[in-house]
Amino acid sequence: MQAHVAQAAKLLDHMQVTNQAPRHVGRLVGHDAGMLEVTGFSRPIGAGARIRAADGHSIRAEVVGFRGSRAILVPLDQDAPLENGARVEPDSAANMVQVGDGLIGRVVDAMGQPLDRKGPVLANGQWPLNGVRGNVLDKGRVLKRFDLGVRAVNALLTAGRGQRIAIMAGSGVGKSVLMGQMIMGAEADIVVVGLIGERGREVSDFLEIKLKGQMHKSVVVAVPADHPPVLRLRAAARATAIAEYFRARGKNVLLLIDSLTRCAHAQREIGLSLGEPPAMKGYPPSALAFIPRLCERAGVDTRSGGSITAIYTVLADGDDNDDPIVDTARAIVDGHIVLSRQLSEQSIFPAIDIGRSLSRVMADIVDDEHLAAASTYRRLWAAYEENRDLILMGAYRPGNDPIIDEAVQRRQQLLDFLRQSSKSTIDGDASAAALVAEFGA
Repeated sequence: MQAHVAQAAKLLDHMQVTNQAPRHVGRLVGHDAGMLEVTGFSRPIGAGARIRAADGHSIRAEVVGFRGSRAILVPLDQDAPLENGARVEPDSAANMVQVGDGLIGRVVDAMGQPLDRKGPVLANGQWPLNGVRGNVLDKGRVLKRFDLGVRAVNALLTAGRGQRIAIMAGSGVGKSVLMGQMIMGAEADIVVVGLIGERGREVSDFLEIKLKGQMHKSVVVAVPADHPPVLRLRAAARATAIAEYFRARGKNVLLLIDSLTRCAHAQREIGLSLGEPPAMKGYPPSALAFIPRLCERAGVDTRSGGSITAIYTVLADGDDNDDPIVDTARAIVDGHIVLSRQLSEQSIFPAIDIGRSLSRVMADIVDDEHLAAASTYRRLWAAYEENRDLILMGAYRPGNDPIIDEAVQRRQQLLDFLRQSSKSTIDGDASAAALVAEFGA
């Protein structure tokens, strides 16, 4: 008998049991509008689960709420053959992200599975999907310039290392093109890109054109628009977690999420399915609360010396810059770049509306001469925009206001300073020098 016990112990010796408590195993009892109701499954919100499907395979799911004693789950796999009474088991690995140097140069999905047909991802580290909650005083100030390779941004909306920037525009105005241009010119150690809710074609386009020559230091997390909403949320969280891991190792990371609006839409779908009351323009409270929760994970880490400079694209539906998502994002980030459809229709790219764009950290980064030149540019831009209708109708008489006269005279110079080919990069020093030369005192 003792020999059998010793043999059994030897067979099970390689297994790692981290929790001696009873395992929660539930049963599927309801399936309504994509939401699964499970009994006997007392797990916290955000916990992972595996459901045994009718074909013998296990599908993944995530706990998103409760209804009485029943847990509400969202499946992470589409069109799985689920049946009443299916076995539901906890999945502890669902809340951890695979991280490490083996991720660099790879393209993965929301669950960390490779999409680039280069074999398994050889990264053995782990990082919590929703980040590590720390002391707010560990977040450092933004004091060092971050070169993005775009003259108008470097000169007039100077970015800092650890800054969070929102690019806001309607559809087809050039958000993704501007992001690709920034990737080419960014002085980052690691680039993490989250392509969330975009057209499937755009994923290949982004990899082959905008990330060309940068994949040796890039990690891409891609989830197209036809995937379940919970996968879109997990993709944004996974991209941010990967960036946090490299920041903790002292790296300067550039994080790009395209787009934040698709994440909010995904949270809206889940919230409405759970019965949350719709508020502004149909967005439940959880959709608006998701944005600061994600954006606050970027920034400077004073303990490691690393930083995450984050750029989020925000889709302004119908060019409405007072949309709830646009307004919430603008309130939480450290700067926003608004793209103008009017400028893009005039073939001025990048089509940045300088008057409505802002960098909240610029005054802490640049010298007084640079700041004065940027103020002069902004004053001339604002003078023309405020009197555009009078000028174009011929109602304004030259000589009434010297600032308006100068703005009209130098209008073409202002627009030419914005223009830059999408395939070119201009560093921060050259951008500042050009601004001071043209608009300095």
